[in-house]
Amino acid sequence: MKIENCKMKIANLIVGHRAPSSSRHRAESFSRPRAESFSQSCAVKLKNNLQFAIFNSQFSIRFTLRPLLFALCSLLLTLCSSTPAQTIADKMVATVTNGSRATPDLITYSDLVWQLTLEPSAPFSVKPSSEQLNKALRTLEDQLLILQEARKLPPANTPEAMQKFEDQVKQKRDQLVQGIGSRALFEERMKSVGLTAEQLDAILRDRVTIENYLDFRFRAFVLPPSTQEISDRYHQDYGRLRNTGRIVPTLEQVRDRLEHDLTEEKIESEIDKFVDNLREQPGTEVVILSPV
Repeated sequence: MKIENCKMKIANLIVGHRAPSSSRHRAESFSRPRAESFSQSCAVKLKNNLQFAIFNSQFSIRFTLRPLLFALCSLLLTLCSSTPAQTIADKMVATVTNGSRATPDLITYSDLVWQLTLEPSAPFSVKPSSEQLNKALRTLEDQLLILQEARKLPPANTPEAMQKFEDQVKQKRDQLVQGIGSRALFEERMKSVGLTAEQLDAILRDRVTIENYLDFRFRAFVLPPSTQEISDRYHQDYGRLRNTGRIVPTLEQVRDRLEHDLTEEKIESEIDKFVDNLREQPGTEVVILSPV
């Protein structure tokens, strides 16, 4: 009410000052200097009243919110103390490039952990040893060098090819689940290292791309083992079992398996040479950013 009365007095003074000249108006109105003085006085009062009102509001809000803030902090402390940490500290470990792209591929610490997590035969640990991490690092370096070569080929964007690719990704995922033991155990592994389903799909797509490229480059052109090579492998594997009282299969009984094993060994040997050449070719650069 004090503020509104002050506003009305200021308004009345201004109106009285501007009214037509008459004895009644001159008797009821102040002079201009007095009007300005009174206006300034009311303005000061108005400012003080506003500051006091704002101070009271802030004081009231402060003491009203304080219990709520204490309650919220207590709740957060309780949640933090009762929830175990699930975050793995990440860091950049290495970059890999064959010179074909402006930006090299990055390998992080989590990439190494995920690589080991997705190896059914490897002992699982949330915090692998330095030896395990360096072995995974070497594997990822090789994979990225091959993947960079595979990216040079135009992708097959037909509906049939895309569907086949997705089927291969699903098959790769099913093989991982089977190798680890069960879907529940596999999902528990993923959760413990912070690997999401989307990240898993991205890893599997890269692996399928690599395998398809290697099949295209080597498997389609590898020469089958000769009869002599198969015979030599048979005598190497089974010759020492003769006269031991054990049943020894004939060459014809194991020919297909021996031929398959020899073929895979040839492909693996060619791939190893290929990767070694990739590492040595001009433009290839593997930079270790943080030793593990």
